[in-house]
Amino acid sequence: MTLFESDIWKAAEPASPAPLSKPVTAPPRTTSITPPSAQRMSDTYQILKGQTCEQVIDQLEARALTVESLSPSELRAIIEAVVNSRSRRGQLALNSAERILLIEDVEDEVAGLGPLAPLLRDPDVDDIIVNGTHNIYAERSGILERVETRFRDEAHLMNIIQRIVGPIGRRIDEANPYVDARLPDRSRINIVIPPIALDGPTLSIRKSRANAFEMSDLVTRQMLTEDMASYLEAAVRSRLNVLISGGTGAGKSTFLNILSGFISDKERLVTIEDAAELQLRQEHVVRLETRPANQQGSRAVTARDLVVNALRMRPDRIILGEVRGAEAVEMLQAMSTGHDGSMSTIHGNSPRDALSRLELLIGFAGLQQDIRAIRRFIASSINLIVHVQRLGDGSRKVVAVSEITGIEGENYSLNELFVFVEDPPLSGKGRFERQAARPFFAPRMQGYASNLAAFPKDAGNGSLGAGEVLT
Repeated sequence: MTLFESDIWKAAEPASPAPLSKPVTAPPRTTSITPPSAQRMSDTYQILKGQTCEQVIDQLEARALTVESLSPSELRAIIEAVVNSRSRRGQLALNSAERILLIEDVEDEVAGLGPLAPLLRDPDVDDIIVNGTHNIYAERSGILERVETRFRDEAHLMNIIQRIVGPIGRRIDEANPYVDARLPDRSRINIVIPPIALDGPTLSIRKSRANAFEMSDLVTRQMLTEDMASYLEAAVRSRLNVLISGGTGAGKSTFLNILSGFISDKERLVTIEDAAELQLRQEHVVRLETRPANQQGSRAVTARDLVVNALRMRPDRIILGEVRGAEAVEMLQAMSTGHDGSMSTIHGNSPRDALSRLELLIGFAGLQQDIRAIRRFIASSINLIVHVQRLGDGSRKVVAVSEITGIEGENYSLNELFVFVEDPPLSGKGRFERQAARPFFAPRMQGYASNLAAFPKDAGNGSLGAGEVLT
């Protein structure tokens, strides 16, 4: 009977030494890991893991070693020696699978981010959410599900939080109870702790993919059609100004990163983000990141400051991770004053809603003008809006592609090229339809289209009319 079957701590009752056997070696980090199991939820297992961690740390201190000075294989060997020693003294009663699980978890505690480490390594996990010590969730394929793993107690969780924010120079305590940060792998993380988090420390991690998506991957996943992909490729190559709209978690940043892949290597790019997530593959890229205020409330560097400075850096294009404040004015000025092909994202529930939100942000910046003047300013700056959405089944789709062709009266004139019609509603199922026969910017894009099916030459004769279903 194993420790987890009997749930008995045997430290006080030594058992006969087990015969020495071939050391158990945890699998390399490049292979698949042991999935979280119900054993990790046991108080007994948490006590066992904590005591083993303490002995490993004692061993390192006795040898004047640090985790940073050891290779993964050397650290694993020390952990295995401690686990084997405890087993021989009768302090552990583990089968082979449980021993490997313990070795992995102790290594994560000593050198990684504890219970979060297996989830961060799992390529199928997109988001990780921690609600206190016992409630950890992971999103896979758009579906959020609870994971059978936990932190030992609140002190354990706070220790992991300090490991996250310490190396990047951020501080979190009662005086500063929330923080936005990013991990070394570019995963974005938000942390909130008591007293404003009433049920204990809360973490939200948006993972960054090791291998960035390409447009062909999205076509395969049916996020859009080949015709839509061809049109968007031509739009980027012909230097149209693009705004990507959508709700939280819809995939705006991911889609922005994919579109940036169509930019020529000969162009100088300047990216501006709150937390650096974009993975541009071009050589001539300057990455800028905002900085929050210090404890005295000064020395903050905002996105607006960086956009203003970027205009002096001789960029061919400016890529703003998200427009959410006064930087909207400078972004639009950049788009309309020689920096064609610039791109950004914005929160919105539809293309027209995104434009309304942009008007609101311009008002926040203090630009008080007649609404018609503001709309003419926006329409002359932005050429294309791509709206992405996460549907009811967890899938993400490009649900609308609309060109801004100008102003009619006091309203925007939109040429709606493609839409996704969800049928039945909230099901995530449906079809893509072409709404307009021909893109407004087709003459400008004609030489950049790799698939001319998206640009019919005889559209005027109705060969590809509105409402055509795309497959």
